[in-house]
Formats: sequence, C-alpha cells, structure tokens
Amino acid sequence: MNLDVQSISPTCIVNIAAYRFVQLDELEQLRADLRSVVEHTELKGTVLLSPEGINLFLAGERAGVDQFLSHLRSDERFAQIEVKESLNDYQPFNRMLIKIKSEIISFGMPGIAPQQQTSPKMPAHQLKQWLDDGRSVHLLDTRNNYEVDLGTFTNAIRPDIDNFREFPDAVSQLPESMKNEPIVMFCTGGIRCEKAGPYMEQAGFKQVYQLDGGILKYFEECGGDHYTGDCFVFDQRVAVDPQLQETLHTQCYICQEVVTPEAQQQKEYVPGVSCPQCFRPADEVIERRVAERNKSLAQLTQVLPGSTPYFNRRPLNVPARYDGFQLLDFLADWHPQVPREAWQKKIARSEVVPGQRYGRRKKRRKSPEETLPLAPDRIVRGGERFENLLPGTIEPDVNGDLKLIYEDDQFVVVNKPAPLPLHASGRFNRNTIQYLLDQLYRPEHPLFVHRLDANTSGVLVLCRKKAIARVVAPQFEQRVVRKTYLARVQGTPAEDVFHCDVGIAKSPGPGGLRLPDPEAGLEAETEF
Repeated sequence: MNLDVQSISPTCIVNIAAYRFVQLDELEQLRADLRSVVEHTELKGTVLLSPEGINLFLAGERAGVDQFLSHLRSDERFAQIEVKESLNDYQPFNRMLIKIKSEIISFGMPGIAPQQQTSPKMPAHQLKQWLDDGRSVHLLDTRNNYEVDLGTFTNAIRPDIDNFREFPDAVSQLPESMKNEPIVMFCTGGIRCEKAGPYMEQAGFKQVYQLDGGILKYFEECGGDHYTGDCFVFDQRVAVDPQLQETLHTQCYICQEVVTPEAQQQKEYVPGVSCPQCFRPADEVIERRVAERNKSLAQLTQVLPGSTPYFNRRPLNVPARYDGFQLLDFLADWHPQVPREAWQKKIARSEVVPGQRYGRRKKRRKSPEETLPLAPDRIVRGGERFENLLPGTIEPDVNGDLKLIYEDDQFVVVNKPAPLPLHASGRFNRNTIQYLLDQLYRPEHPLFVHRLDANTSGVLVLCRKKAIARVVAPQFEQRVVRKTYLARVQGTPAEDVFHCDVGIAKSPGPGGLRLPDPEAGLEAETEF
C-alpha cells in the first residue's frame, strides 16, 4: 500500500517514526543541534539519543517534517535512516522532548550491539509471500501484552511479557525444537527486534529473521493480510488499523490499559477516572488505600521519630504585653518553668536566636542580621519571633500504635492511642500525630477539626483541605457533630445517668492529667 502524499492536504499532520543504531558521541552537542532545528518547525514528539544511536517519534506539518529530516540526513551518521510515515488531522503529541539515555530501547543485556551486528531482515512482501505459500515458519511477537491484545499476526507466538526487559526470560521458555526452525520476529517499527534477534542467536537459535520496518511497514506495503486486529502506537492515536488510520481505541489515563470501543460503553469507563480494567468499587478503593497508609504508618512508628536525638528548634513568639521587655526578662517571665540562670546560659551559648517572621501570606521575611550571641538586655517587640535551639533532643516515649480507619479525598479518620499528643507542645515535637501524618501525607498537611487530649484514646477526624476544615470545625464547636466518650470507672456508679459539674484544674498535673479542682478550677460540665 502506497501513500500518495501529494493528494493530502498540506495542513494534515505527518507522523514519522525512525531509528538508527550507530555509534554516537558528544550527545549534548547533538541534542543542542537538533533542538535548534525543531524550535523553528513546530514539531512535537520525542527524540531519544544514546551512545548506540537515535530513536524518534515526531509529528507536525509536512514542511516542518521535511526540514527536520533534511537536516538530520545531512549528518552522514543518519544519511541512511529509514522513516515510516502515517497521516492524521491533529497533533498526537503534547510537547517536544529530546532526551539522552543509556539505550534508545531498554533491554539491559550486555554484549548486544545492533550497530555492530544484528540479525538478517526480511522485507514485508517476502513475509507475506511465505505466509501466502503456507511455508512453515514461526512468527514471534516481541511486544508487551497490552500491545499484543490489540492485534497480531495470525498464529503468532506471544511471549507473555509486560516489559521488553522480560524478553530474555521468555526466550528461555521456548521449545528446544525451535532452535533449528525459521523464526520471523516482529514489533511495532522494528527497533526491538534489532536487539531481540542477536540475543536469540546467542541463545542458540539458528534461523532468526527480523520483519524489516515492523508491523507499520508491513501495513504500508501489504495491508492487513495475515494480521488480525490493529497495531498499538505510542502517541495519542493509541492504535492504527492496517490502512494506517487511527482507530476508536483509547487509553486509560489511570492504568494505561488500552480501552476498546466496546469497553468504552461500559459504566466502569469514566474518562480520566477508571476503565473496566482498573475500576474498583468505592469501598474496595478505600480499603486498599487505608491498608497502604497503615503499612507506611507502621514503618514511620517502628522507631518513634522523637526517640532519635535531633536538633530541635522551638518557637518563642513575643506576645504584645512583652513589647519593650529585655530579652532575658521576657524569657524568664514567659517560661518560668526554666530558671532565669538557665535562660542566661542559653543566650550566651547562642541557643536563643532570631526566628523567621511571616507576612500575611505566610511568606518568610528575612530578619535583619544580628550578631550572636544576642545581648540579654536586647529589647524585644510584640509579634517578634525567636527560636530556642535544643541540640540532642530526645522526646519521651509515646504510644505509636496510630491506625488509619478511613480516608477519602476530603477526610482522614484515625484511631488515636494514648498517650500520644496531637501537636507540638512542651516536651513533644516529633512524637505527635501532626508530625506523623505530615510525613505520611507529604506535601499535604491534614488539619485537625477537633481535639483529643494526649491521654485520651479514640476516633480523631482531620480534613485534607482548608476549605473543608473551615466548614467542619464549626460543626464540632457548635456540637452539631455528636461525640460519645467511653470512660473507665472504678466501682459501680450509684445511678445509670448523672451530672458532674466539678471544676477542672487550670493546668496539667503529673502525667499531663487535669484533676478535679472544686475551689479554683475551670468551669466544666459532663453528662454521664
């Protein structure tokens, strides 16, 4: 079959595929040279360069394609490069890439050098003649399973591989009798056979041929005789038929499986979301996602992150009421649990330093340079920030048995053990739920919409987006969301239902507990 390019509209898109195994050096210079050409042609696609040669898939208008090929063939290394063409009415590539790689087709087997030695090639018309005559020959498809599923030669052997690097293992499973019988191997455009052929010869196969130009060249010269189905291509067309026309097949954005026109009619096919191959019921998707998260969470907590010494930086934000205080006076008054003398020593050791300040959009604003150590009588200002440097920090142990119980695109729900703080405070920074979930969901930052004390276990809800958190948090504050607590008691309560309004301590006591304080405690009310 011949294409009469003169009868095609000049606005049609020309698709070209070509490769050549040839020794190349100075690849960066070659890439720069080709890039300067394609910038003026509006071509899109991919060019792969490696020490073993060039492999390209490009598309554009006829003038641009001709200009690129003319420039390429002006280099004597590519003067004889063979090009396969097809036509369609839109650009099948999104961008132009020129990459340098170790191989132009990944095979991973040392000692295979098609630029030096490859298997004999059989022209398309000769293979057709052999098949027309019923000649005894093995047809070996070297492509991946998803490609073969779309179409292949009648009675061809499919090696059942998902990646070309698996081909050597597939060869080892072929019958020993084939080593003395004629084999014609084929792929889309021929490049894989350039490596597969020599490998099979090394493995002891004595009559190995490559289909010259692959399936696409066969379609161009012989049409679809002895071939069933279509041919997968590596661009947005997905597949072409024996007339080299684009078919109605598409490719799933999620799993990359080819989706036939029939499969596109099934309810499981939602463009950009799922196809019949990868579709899973919502409950199963959530179950799998939660299982994967819990596996990662178990790895994060196998050694508690705060149990390994690290350099901790704790913020010291200056409240407005301390505006005009001297630094040492501010620290001693703001954190009286640390002796004044200890703060003085930390300042002298440069362990109290200026911190980063943030504007309204939380962009870091560079603080003026200051000489360290800071002076104890340095005047602080309201809103100013310092950092308390704590080298060799080791945090107290906590219960790391945190478990995810639900997740979707908006919510994260965990089963919180005790003791385990929610966020950084006091002695805890890394041994907190916030730190663990930040690591698990990076770069996301799940947001708390309610709280549980460090020593309280139970279900904790977080939101994955600020917009959702702004809606959900008030529902907890206004008690629209119903929460139920289970309390462990000693003895037997006198009544099934009772009311408690004893005040609770203003500050935590030993172990972080807030004990009843009927005289000076905070107002508290609980229904049991």
